[in-house]
Amino acid sequence: MNTEKVTARRLTAEETASLDLQDSVFVPAGTDGVALDCYAPASLTKPGKNFEGGSFTARTQFGEEVHILPDNAEEGGIWVADKAGEEIEVLQSAGVLLNLALFVPGGSKESLESLYSAARDAFGAGIVQRWSEEVVAVPDVKVDLYEEPARGRKNGNGQNRDRRALDIYPTRVRFLEPSEGWKFVVEPHKEIVDETPTI
Repeated sequence: MNTEKVTARRLTAEETASLDLQDSVFVPAGTDGVALDCYAPASLTKPGKNFEGGSFTARTQFGEEVHILPDNAEEGGIWVADKAGEEIEVLQSAGVLLNLALFVPGGSKESLESLYSAARDAFGAGIVQRWSEEVVAVPDVKVDLYEEPARGRKNGNGQNRDRRALDIYPTRVRFLEPSEGWKFVVEPHKEIVDETPTI
């Protein structure tokens, strides 16, 4: 494990209640339900004052949610950086996991292998790994993607519509998320014809 020593002090439940979302803390580290003998950088999922009894919930920088009772001596507790504190081991990030959606024209196996080889050449053999691979046949059609208010009037005139993406493959829509309060509208692609008179 890649860890570093950090000087920190343990917080009480009362001190934790005064924390905000922007405050950086350290919580017991774990992955896939396996506890690790160190801590992970984290922040609370909601302001400490909003927790009504019970445990506090923090989300680590690795995306794990941890429920902690700060005053429970049998748990690792919640820690904050403090030069007057004691040394703890903090788990460091060793890299980034990318979830990629790659469109390969023709979809040949040779094309996929050359992409993989290029990534290994760029980052070093043994560093880049394929964890899972999903091959999806993409239909040879294109769509236009719009956003409109989620509670828009039916049979509206489209005045409240925002263009999100034109001329894309429908498979790509699966990897996009609409803006908050908006929903996607997918329509068959229409070429934009400029009918502006010219001299």
